[in-house]
Amino acid sequence: MIFTVAIDGPAAAGKGTISRAVAARFGFAHLDTGLLYRAVGAKGGDPVAAARGLVPADLDRTDLRTLEAGQAASRVAAIPEVRAALVDFQRAFARRAGGAVLDGRDIGTVICPAAEVKLYVTAAPQVRARRRWLELGGDTAPKSYDAVLAEVRERDARDTGRADAPLRPAEDALLLDTTELTIETAVQKAIKAVEQGIGQGRA
Repeated sequence: MIFTVAIDGPAAAGKGTISRAVAARFGFAHLDTGLLYRAVGAKGGDPVAAARGLVPADLDRTDLRTLEAGQAASRVAAIPEVRAALVDFQRAFARRAGGAVLDGRDIGTVICPAAEVKLYVTAAPQVRARRRWLELGGDTAPKSYDAVLAEVRERDARDTGRADAPLRPAEDALLLDTTELTIETAVQKAIKAVEQGIGQGRA
């Protein structure tokens, strides 16, 4: 079966957790497309050359989940040549046999506009910043909550304001606002949407 689930949304909204849960529930392959951009940013040097030369081993770096890597990813993702270099890889992954879940910022709008199911996962900036701050250690984190909130807002502005493939919901995406949802409830809503999509495909 070829079946694509596209999950988009801003940083720390919960899309990664939801994506992994959906992939595990249905036995689909999962690709965190943000890792591609994080790996390009982490490699340094010319980002276009880094994107064109990206290999799977580059995604195994241990520093790709840091705030710094996220900021670098947002910067290189605004470069059209970088995005173009990574499009084919993502589209091929999306249409692999057995089903696939891709999460990122332009999956439902640019990479896989014909995806069978599209979700847009979001939450209030303050909630997302608190989640990220707690991930970093809370009161023992190297950055204050206010500093993390400022970075979240800065990244949101850059991701939504870029000229090439800005972050926005696809017109036919199901909106999942996790501001006041438990992760269990959000995952169940996502699973229900995929079940409905699979049922429609078989109808």
